[in-house]
Amino acid sequence: MSTVTARVLDLLAAFSADRPRLTLTELATRAGLPLSTAHRLVGELTAWGALERGDDGRYHVGLRLWEVGALAPRSLGLRETAMPFLEDLYEVTRQNVQLAVLDGTEVVYVERLAGRASVHVLTRVGLRLPLHATGVGLVLLAHADPELRERVLAGPLRRYTEKTVCDPEELRHMLADVRTTGVAISDRQIELISLSVAAPVSGPDGKVVAALSVVVPAEGTNPHSYVPVVRATARAISRALAENDVTVGK
Repeated sequence: MSTVTARVLDLLAAFSADRPRLTLTELATRAGLPLSTAHRLVGELTAWGALERGDDGRYHVGLRLWEVGALAPRSLGLRETAMPFLEDLYEVTRQNVQLAVLDGTEVVYVERLAGRASVHVLTRVGLRLPLHATGVGLVLLAHADPELRERVLAGPLRRYTEKTVCDPEELRHMLADVRTTGVAISDRQIELISLSVAAPVSGPDGKVVAALSVVVPAEGTNPHSYVPVVRATARAISRALAENDVTVGK
C-alpha cells in the first residue's frame, strides 16, 4: 500500500500543462485513488493552500505551492543573478529569452521573457522537454556526464517535427560541435516556425549549471547573427555567479 506522502504526490502530479484544472473525480482517477481518499487529501491540500478550488468546482495548483517551489536553490539564486542579463538580452533582441537547467534526462525551464511580437513558443516556466530537441537541451546534454549522454542517445528520442534530429550518431556529432563552438543551434526541432540559439552558463567551479537561449522565427532569420550576443550574455551570467559565489548545483 502506498504511503500518504506518495498519495499526495500522485494528486499533485495529476495536474499537467494540458490539464491545469481538474474536478475531484478527475483527480482521484488520474492519481489512482479511491474517491473518499482523494476527497480527504484534496481538502487538506486546499486548506494549506497547495490547491485552490475555482467557482466551477475544479481544482488548480495554489499559490502556496508556487511560493515553496520558487525557493528551490537551483532556481532561486540562478534566476535572481541572471535576470538583469536576461532582460538586457530581451531588450537587444526583442525575442523569446529562456533560461533552463538539467534535471535527470530532461531540461526544465526556470525563466522566460517574451513580448507580444515574439514568435510563438511552447515553453513556459516549469515546463520539461527532452534534451535532444531544444537548444538549451543540446547545450546541457553536450556538457553532461558521458554516462547520461549515452543514456539519452540510446533513446527513445521523440520526434516533434520533420526536423527533429533522432539519429544517435548525428546527435553525437552535434554535441561535439556544441562543446567546440560554445553554442547550439536547434533549427525547427520543436516547432517548424522557430529556431533557438543557446549557450552554456557556468557556476563558480566552472561546471555548466544552466543554459540560456533566444528563440526566433525560423523564416528569414540567420541564427548565426544571434550567436555573439547569446554567448556574451551567458558569459556575463557565469561571471556574476562566480563573483557572488552562487551555488546552483543539486
